[in-house]
Amino acid sequence: MLKINKQDALDYHSQSPAGKIEVVPTKPVSTQLDLALAYSPGVAEPCLAIAANPDDVYKYTAKGNLVAVISNGTAVLGLGNIGPAASKPVMEGKGVLFKKFAGIDCFDIEIDATDPDEFIRIVKALEPTFGGINLEDIKAPECFRIETELREKMNIPLMHDDQHGTAIISSAALLNGLEVVGKSIKEIKLVVSGAGAAAISCLRLYLALGLKLENVVVFDKDGIIHAGRTDLAPLQMQFATSRSISTLAEAMEGADVFLGLSAANVLPAELLLKMADNPIVFALANPSPEIAYELAVATRPDLIMATGRSDHPNQVNNVLGFPYIFRGALDVRATEINEAMKLAAVRALSDLAKEPVPDMVNRAYGDNTLAFGRTYLIPKPLDPRLITTVSPAVAKAAMESGSARRNIEDWTAYEDELRGRLGVNQKLMNRITSAARANPKRVVFAEADNYKILKAAQILFDEGIAVPILLGNRKKLEGIAQANNLDLNGCQIIDILEEDAKREEYANLLYEKRRRRGITLYEGRRLLRERNYYGSMMLETGEADAFITGLTKDYGKSIVPSLQVIGVEEGVKRVASMYIIQHKKGPFFFADTTVNIDPTAEEMVDIIGLTAEAVRFFDAEPRVAVISYSNFGSNPGELPDKSRRATELAKKRYPDLILDGEMQANTALNPQLLREQYPFSELADKGGANTLIFPNVISGNIAYKVLQEIGGAEVIGPVLMGMRKPVHILQLGASVREIVNMASIAVVDAQQSQVSRGL
Repeated sequence: MLKINKQDALDYHSQSPAGKIEVVPTKPVSTQLDLALAYSPGVAEPCLAIAANPDDVYKYTAKGNLVAVISNGTAVLGLGNIGPAASKPVMEGKGVLFKKFAGIDCFDIEIDATDPDEFIRIVKALEPTFGGINLEDIKAPECFRIETELREKMNIPLMHDDQHGTAIISSAALLNGLEVVGKSIKEIKLVVSGAGAAAISCLRLYLALGLKLENVVVFDKDGIIHAGRTDLAPLQMQFATSRSISTLAEAMEGADVFLGLSAANVLPAELLLKMADNPIVFALANPSPEIAYELAVATRPDLIMATGRSDHPNQVNNVLGFPYIFRGALDVRATEINEAMKLAAVRALSDLAKEPVPDMVNRAYGDNTLAFGRTYLIPKPLDPRLITTVSPAVAKAAMESGSARRNIEDWTAYEDELRGRLGVNQKLMNRITSAARANPKRVVFAEADNYKILKAAQILFDEGIAVPILLGNRKKLEGIAQANNLDLNGCQIIDILEEDAKREEYANLLYEKRRRRGITLYEGRRLLRERNYYGSMMLETGEADAFITGLTKDYGKSIVPSLQVIGVEEGVKRVASMYIIQHKKGPFFFADTTVNIDPTAEEMVDIIGLTAEAVRFFDAEPRVAVISYSNFGSNPGELPDKSRRATELAKKRYPDLILDGEMQANTALNPQLLREQYPFSELADKGGANTLIFPNVISGNIAYKVLQEIGGAEVIGPVLMGMRKPVHILQLGASVREIVNMASIAVVDAQQSQVSRGL
């Protein structure tokens, strides 16, 4: 289980700018004319248009893509009633998920009101601002009344996700679990632990799917819910049983399904033995379920189990639902999120789990066995098909049920629009990190006597991404760790000056490799006192799986030892490097940015091939533009001629690659400009380029650094391409986050390298 350090969490939220969200203008505001259009006097025109036709608010404002995440802080996570201000980090976090997974903008609103009438009045008054309302962390039973009345009074989609998110995801899992074991929802006996908002909503949706009310028994903290209880809301009393039972043990006799939305360890293992054949257990209390996964499956080998945790199969995670449900609802301007839309989401998730799992999802989770069955009942959160599966299903249901105010006619175009809202970059590093976690590798760091490296190493180990090997003076490393409250347990520390025998062994190996390249045994012994040589030799001899350096030395000095010790991949004449530019418009790949100062046209062809292969490594299809200051011969010069020649040669060597040039960078990245001015380019109808090949290191290096500093892009790299084994060189002064990202890439690189070598 991932360990979260308290100070890390506080630092994450407090680093400037504080919090997790910000407002960014979507229109230019750089000139006097821009300002006059954005505000006075130009803004009066859309105001008058909306006054004349209220629906034009969707045309002239951001309302159609804006959701409010609203709470009064009365039931925050497992923390209880901590108040609205203390709930704000959670609400901001929910906004981050909306944006990350569905491209939806959010304002979080924390209301200081526990009286349901006052809360309802405030939220209702916000309707003109938002396209949808996500209620969050409101305690039961008030949440039932609040949602019911707001749905009746408002004409925009509204959902209390604590109730319906879990209900929708678990319903899809339940339907598929029952299909696997050959049972019908109309016949099963269900026992429920918990009677809060989520549990009641699950039951109501299960009833809509065919569950018989008489086959349900519900327990809360005070015992079984029966007709004599007077302390519960009407929605809870709907599930009161008339059966003559009083204990959980009695209820579990012959039960087909157990649903837990209560507390940790409330289900004794022996009660599983009372259940029917092929029982289904959804133990959804988080972070510790009602019964431990390992104990449950050991007790009943025929068990199908789901939890709320990512480290077990069948994670019931609300992020599979709410971003895509609201996306579909917003896109048809639905007046509500009704039962038909929820059921459509259930069916879409259920059906998607039965489809073949894409390779990129298999790689992300390090599991090529993912297929519909007992341990794969619902899709994985990083499945890129979710937005194009769930959102259209919800939108269609809204249209068919009469709640849509806008119809979608071209569903293919709509799916393209959905993909365009996110770009692959939103999930690129998620997939890499998940794949690394599935099979962690040993990563040796040459510059471990640095706080950033040690902090990154702790994160990598705690998150199960890598097994760090730290090279440096043992006392110095331990001192840095102690001074910064770092836990290096699990990290191997090697002080190479203490390793006389190993250094001698490595020196002899280096001598054998380089004796005809000017390195004597004496020189080899001297070089092996340097950590870059020692770490490279660890990788070469199989005592590590990947090697990372470069934090404190320039690129050229950092790469030489690995080139001498490890060398390049067979068939590769020279290495190159690539940066990943993560931008809201999608991921872009820049090469060569650090290694080849002024490559020839022929050398650029090699770089194009290496880069295309690397882009595919990140689950993207390379669309390559060879960059210059000229568009298809519009300007003469040595540099455009070189880029043009490289393009011609590359097209012959890689005939199936989407590739064109030479062209200017803005031309390559602007598909409309390409279609208007250069329709003959094969990039014109492919959405433009996502991979830019620069004619020299000067242009490539300047381009990525400008984007990094003032372009609002996150930069990952440099990714070293063409080495025989996984070696990666950090950019000088890289942040902890950048080190963790690079190590994750190195681990996946090592995984694939070992597979290709049959290891």
